[in-house]
Amino acid sequence: MISPEILKKVKLLEIKTRHIVNNLFGGEYHSAFKGTGVEFAEVREYIPGDDIKSIDWNVTARNNHPYVKKFNEERELTVLMMLDLSGSAYFGTGEMLKNDVMVELAAILSFSAIKNNDKVGLLLFSDKIIKYISPKKGKSHVLRVIREMIYHSTKDNLTNISLAIDHIQKVVKRKSIIFLFSDFHDNYFFKSMKLLNKKHDLINIKIHDDFESNIPDLGLVKLHDVETKMTYWLDTGNKNNRKKILANYNLNNNNFLKYCKNNNIDLININTKYNYIEPLIHFFNSRTNKK
Repeated sequence: MISPEILKKVKLLEIKTRHIVNNLFGGEYHSAFKGTGVEFAEVREYIPGDDIKSIDWNVTARNNHPYVKKFNEERELTVLMMLDLSGSAYFGTGEMLKNDVMVELAAILSFSAIKNNDKVGLLLFSDKIIKYISPKKGKSHVLRVIREMIYHSTKDNLTNISLAIDHIQKVVKRKSIIFLFSDFHDNYFFKSMKLLNKKHDLINIKIHDDFESNIPDLGLVKLHDVETKMTYWLDTGNKNNRKKILANYNLNNNNFLKYCKNNNIDLININTKYNYIEPLIHFFNSRTNKK
């Protein structure tokens, strides 16, 4: 039984994300992702400027006038949202937690998909598979996807991205567009990620909070890792400590960026401190320009 509070959150999120989809994205989503192929539509008379490769020579011979074949794009796509619900996803020092950003972005992409008559599916995971919903069309289905994203939480769990990827490889047979939302605080998933991208169109959406790399001078601070359960003290007043944290973050981030680039895996970096719309539109435009 879904509580009234959850249903209220779903409705508010629907209003917010639908407004963004209808007013900001327009045809960007449609342009960014190719259909699965083309299908024959009709034969019509040749018009100057038509590609001569499209001429139907049989019809042309019968009518003593050039005719061309017209094709339509087979538009239907399958889009899958993979959301990391491990403990670190419930961290944030601004107005939104990393998980809040993931859910809003996934909702925007889901509404964009159904607006283009595409199917939408969902996988929620941490160090285990939490929930899988098979891809389907329609508003009611997307609202169910959003309800599940809001309803489920596993704030103390670890991250196992490879486990989630292996599950997707087993259950999703048709080539799909897969958005993987995570902060990627995990190891040993690179090989699985590479294999997933060979079969599907993988887009990694990396969520980052400023505090994870740019810790301010707060003096002696007690930190608790919700995933490993480790607690330790950090002297943030020590400039060298802050430099080491930033250097370690930059090293890991650059290695991840390099791996994605070398293996042709799309990557969108989102900072919880800033608006996520601009990097999303930039991604759509860059995909369109690649064609």
